[in-house]
Amino acid sequence: MLHRAVACYEKCYVTKGPLAFQHSFYSMPIPTLVIAGTHSGVGKTSIAIGLMRAFTHQGLQVQPFKVGPDFIDPSHHQRATGRVSHNLDGWMLNQAQNRQIFDQACQGADLAIVEGVMGLFDGYGAESESGSTAEMAKWLGAPVVLVINARSLARSAAALVSGYGNFDPDLTVAGVICNQIGSASHLDRICSAVSQTVRVPIVGGIPRSKPVRIPERHLGLWRATEEELAETDYLDSLAKLVTDNLDLAELVNIANSRSDQLVAPSHLEMKTDAQQCLSHSPKVRIGIAQDQAFCFYYGINLSLLEQAGAELIPFSPLKDALPENLDGLYIGGGYPELHSKQLSENKDMRDAIANFCRSGRPVYAECGGLMYLSQGLLGAEQQRYPFVGILPFWTTMGQRVKLGYRQVDMVGPYGGFPKQGTIRGHRFHYSDIVDAQGNLLEITPTSPERSRRGQLEFNYKLQGWKNHQTWEGYQVYNVLASYVHLHFGSNPTFAQQFVKCCRP
Repeated sequence: MLHRAVACYEKCYVTKGPLAFQHSFYSMPIPTLVIAGTHSGVGKTSIAIGLMRAFTHQGLQVQPFKVGPDFIDPSHHQRATGRVSHNLDGWMLNQAQNRQIFDQACQGADLAIVEGVMGLFDGYGAESESGSTAEMAKWLGAPVVLVINARSLARSAAALVSGYGNFDPDLTVAGVICNQIGSASHLDRICSAVSQTVRVPIVGGIPRSKPVRIPERHLGLWRATEEELAETDYLDSLAKLVTDNLDLAELVNIANSRSDQLVAPSHLEMKTDAQQCLSHSPKVRIGIAQDQAFCFYYGINLSLLEQAGAELIPFSPLKDALPENLDGLYIGGGYPELHSKQLSENKDMRDAIANFCRSGRPVYAECGGLMYLSQGLLGAEQQRYPFVGILPFWTTMGQRVKLGYRQVDMVGPYGGFPKQGTIRGHRFHYSDIVDAQGNLLEITPTSPERSRRGQLEFNYKLQGWKNHQTWEGYQVYNVLASYVHLHFGSNPTFAQQFVKCCRP
């Protein structure tokens, strides 16, 4: 039976069968594994999900995390563990903010598993590790388990492991998982070569003869909640794959080797007089679009809205009616382009949201939400799928991805976010803003008075790669729509102000 440690300042053990995790709440950091890869596509996502599921099957509370801005991998983490997976990000958040999110999310957990992003040392620039998995592992004081593609490798695997293990002397590469192993003798040759060269244990090898694949599309893997995938047993198949081929006991030892620097409990909260008043005020009802078309939300965004006094009311623009007595709306990103016909056919919902927007109540929409609030989607061969129609432009799916981190400076009149506030976020989309004939549309700033008359206004000054600046953040009435997915953890007052603006 799993025995949980109690709140104390002494060293404790959490045990389950042969697995023993050494930690104490509020003092010693939780045992942690950072699953990193030599490069994208090496198999770290499948292995991380498999480990999360395998340890959960052991009866442990596994807290998952994802390095970087991705929304899709965390959906698989959550389904594998039953706990919300949070994004850790070295560009959108500073070290203290990442540690706050990590420590708060780990309350009540026995083990943390962090899935990395891209290659171990890849971040948002070539000159440093900023934004990389390596940087995050050092910030957390956590050991790295490196996933390598061992196909057609033998002694060369030792050179690979040696290079990654010695590249940054401040980073602990504590174990290696060999993916794409051809046979037991293949793995033995790699283990022999590595053991003669570096002191990094090989904790197992995943055979290439037993692949478990998660389907992909233009924005990445399928989400865990998609019906065709949810009906399969891919999670348990991944768990069996890692259980049969990896040394879980050795991974436990690695997890327990996390730096024993004392960690004080911390909470990502808004420490302001206004927040204290809000905690005693009636909750505001904020409708949040949640279905297969709208599913991209950072977990901390929702938590911070609730901390600020929001009751989040989920609804589906695909099939529901708009809930009654809402004070605000939050429409996140997702895949409206895959559900354009069904979204367009739910005319009652489209009309209800348009009327809500015209009422002056606050609405915030990101990426797919922006598309849904537009006039509609122009499909192949000029097919038209009318949407809410509150923004004076159409959208269409382009051929090139538009992506990257953005710093957002508030410069417009929108009341739902702090005046002159600064926050960070990320863009990743294929859609373009176009006119009714499908021509790319360049929108230029206008006067603040236009938004109050139902005409378009800008609210964002975006700063991106090499300090390139553009204008964005489209406002009409009290609606703000943008392609940028904001991370409220980088400035929690944005969540507080949105809730405050929703109060009648």
